[in-house]
Amino acid sequence: MKIETTGDVAVLPMRAGKANAIGAAFLDRLSAQLDAVESSRARALVLTGEGRAFSAGLDLPELSALDPSGLERFIRRFSEVMLRVFALPVPVVAAINGHAIAGGCVLAMQADVRLAAAGDYRLGLNEVQIGLGLPAVVLETLRCQVSPQALGPVALEGRLLVPEEAQALGLVEAVVPPEQLLEQARSRAAALGALPRPAFQEIKQSLRGPVVETVRRVEREDARHWVETAFSASARERLAEVVARLTRPR
Repeated sequence: MKIETTGDVAVLPMRAGKANAIGAAFLDRLSAQLDAVESSRARALVLTGEGRAFSAGLDLPELSALDPSGLERFIRRFSEVMLRVFALPVPVVAAINGHAIAGGCVLAMQADVRLAAAGDYRLGLNEVQIGLGLPAVVLETLRCQVSPQALGPVALEGRLLVPEEAQALGLVEAVVPPEQLLEQARSRAAALGALPRPAFQEIKQSLRGPVVETVRRVEREDARHWVETAFSASARERLAEVVARLTRPR
């Protein structure tokens, strides 16, 4: 991953192996790039992926090899980095170019604005379908950005949505032609970045600060509960099936 700057807008194309799966190295690289944005003169950030995926979710083969304490450390690190994106003092626009599933959808949801390319791919939080719970960082940041009516299909049912369905539920602001996605994301980010910075930062902090505080207050106990669910017999069975499909030779 490496920041590409155009004018006052920093663009971060996420390049992290197959489908930008989120593992420990991905989180470290993303955190380092957020450091770079904060220390630069960029007034806004665009996050996007490459190929067919924005991010297809957590790196399940990597995580399935962890013991409970290792998985708990990972999910707390995941929460920490997601909150960094959520509370970044500059505007963040997610340019969703392809699949944004589970952890990938979580990452997109940390942005201030989400634009999605039209196409045959899916967005959503399907954790419940594979036997996983939703950590506080997911639920609290989701709850503050979508209507209560959207929480059922998105969180409880774990539906995977085409871009137009995601727009109808408020997960994305607009669906745009793929060839215009990055241009429109840069334009949207530049417009937000042109707002008076102190006022924007103060309002963003007022809106998002309480959410961050809530997540941090419960993160230790929440991580333990999440790991307990992940290590339940039914979850391990489902995860083993998913990992087998992901690692099967093609």
